[in-house]
Amino acid sequence: MSFQQGLSGLNAATKSLEAIGNNVANAGTVGFKQSQVQFSDVYANSLVGSGGGAQIGIGTQVSRVAQQFSQGNVTASNNPLDMAINGGGFFRMSDNGAISYSRNGQFILSKEGYIESASGQRLTGYLADANGVVAIGAPSELRIDKADLAPAATTKYELKLTLDSRKAVQPAASFDPTDPTTFADSTSVPVYDSLGNSHTLRTFYVKTASGATGATWTVFATNDDVPIGYVPPAAPVALGTMDFNNGGVLTGTTPSPLVAAMAVTTGAATPYNISIDATGTQQFAQDFGVAKQLPDGYQAGTLTGFSVSTNGEIVGRYTNGQVNILGQVILSSFANPNGLQNIGDNQWVETAESGVPLTSTPGSSGLGAVQSSRVEDSNVDLTAELVNMITAQRYYQANAQTIKTQDQILQTLVNLR
Repeated sequence: MSFQQGLSGLNAATKSLEAIGNNVANAGTVGFKQSQVQFSDVYANSLVGSGGGAQIGIGTQVSRVAQQFSQGNVTASNNPLDMAINGGGFFRMSDNGAISYSRNGQFILSKEGYIESASGQRLTGYLADANGVVAIGAPSELRIDKADLAPAATTKYELKLTLDSRKAVQPAASFDPTDPTTFADSTSVPVYDSLGNSHTLRTFYVKTASGATGATWTVFATNDDVPIGYVPPAAPVALGTMDFNNGGVLTGTTPSPLVAAMAVTTGAATPYNISIDATGTQQFAQDFGVAKQLPDGYQAGTLTGFSVSTNGEIVGRYTNGQVNILGQVILSSFANPNGLQNIGDNQWVETAESGVPLTSTPGSSGLGAVQSSRVEDSNVDLTAELVNMITAQRYYQANAQTIKTQDQILQTLVNLR
């Protein structure tokens, strides 16, 4: 009798419909991966030597429910902590040390500063120190440090000028920062001491020699309008000189580099020296111009926001215009992702069948890139699922019909007189 075959077919069709229903139900679940029920036929054990050509199967059975880890569409979001994986890999999550893996990158910031999923698991990665240096090692729960960014004193000043070769030669001894007739040109820039206080470094340029082989310019400076290196009415003291050949090219400075010793009374370290790099400065018959004026150093800053780069670095933005790395997201991959155990809440856990995780930074070791303010949609194809649903319904009806037909045959046999 074929009741067993029909019943197994009904069970198989039911399992298929359950998987399809679950796929449809999660079509809007971020990071969800659709499932597919796979079947195998069933044969009774045969005696040794029996003819295989006479065997009739006794139905079907579920061999496995395989998840399809294909890429879902990536959609923009308004949350800077939302992340989408474009490529392979899983986010590595921690629940009090219990590790799970997820493709759902909808994260929030807890009151303690941890990056968490909606169900409370914490995103893991590599932590960074106060200087933004990421410590590659054992993964840790990522935490956003909202502390102010400490100030940094200015130590280097990159300066690229065009000096006017038509200016007259003047004696260096007559330089007076308050008298514009004693220097050719000047430029100023804000610099910072070790406490982040702002000061104004102003440099002055006096053409002190000119001839067939080139020219020499003497450089003076003031710190917040106070001359550096001397106290008036004492004779002015220069930072040094800049020498140019007859083609207007800077051949060097004396000393090299020029150094401005900034004395301050703010309680910061004093004096602090600023090295002036004048590479590229030139002297031509044209008006004075500033091509580059780039001092380092900055004031203290307050965290205003952050974003995640494609390699997983969490980059903080501060009110002083600086950026600093706060940590780095990591991803994990598996040799056999279908061996992972789905535990719900968009999470999987490692099993013996999945193999051990390969954990590294996004974009390396075959892992995908991370996209900030993005989420990965479910990879469920609703159109295909609806067609599969119709097909599974037909399977169910056909198997039910075999049972009905077998019942009619059995009823006929019972009614024989």
